[in-house]
Amino acid sequence: MLEIKNLTVSVKDKQILNGLNLSLPAGQVHAIMGPNGSGKSTLSAVLMGHPDYEVTAGEILYKGKALSGLSTDERARQGIFLCFQYPVALPGVTIPNFLRTVLKNTTGQELSVRDFRARLKTAMVALQMDDRYLARYVNDGFSGGEKKRLEILQMMLMEPALSILDETDSGLDIDALRIIAQGIEKMRSTERSMLVITHYKRILNYIKPDVVHVLTGGRIAHTGGPELADRLESDGYDWVTSRAG
Repeated sequence: MLEIKNLTVSVKDKQILNGLNLSLPAGQVHAIMGPNGSGKSTLSAVLMGHPDYEVTAGEILYKGKALSGLSTDERARQGIFLCFQYPVALPGVTIPNFLRTVLKNTTGQELSVRDFRARLKTAMVALQMDDRYLARYVNDGFSGGEKKRLEILQMMLMEPALSILDETDSGLDIDALRIIAQGIEKMRSTERSMLVITHYKRILNYIKPDVVHVLTGGRIAHTGGPELADRLESDGYDWVTSRAG
């Protein structure tokens, strides 16, 4: 699904990623953990084609094809989705209008009102979102948990092949984390892959990764199974960063 080879990235003449390598097969969930400033959010932005980040070396292959040259909206239409760490508000744009526009622009087809409402209702029930959300503007006045639920609602409707979840667990209380993680788990399939970027193990108590990577100094310094998250939780990152240095 995703192959990253020797990826080197700079922003404002500062190099952030330093020859990063990562392989994410179809059907798998990989977690990326690491300390602040290690390059985790930079990686998510580069995968989605943020124009401020310059790829100076290496390549990103999605389903065997290079992503270089594709804009953010083109990547979304190819089946790539980014769940933002800090979702922005869109005052004046209602949630149903936003979601219908997203689906139309990513799939090239417009669902009937009946079919759209049926799909929306199913996803909202899974995320324990009541009908009052439908009268609200996108993220306008939303709590952190409400914003993250809307992000996962969008993901469930779009059904992307590759989902990048950038610190989706940040700012969530225990109940919101559990509900959102359950929604993410419902998206698991042999035809989809997920990259879960997080500081902490707590979301991985609900979303069981196949592989855990430690990102530090702009590269993958260590890779292991789910048990690696347990060691990071107990021992921190120092043992990885000291060895990588």
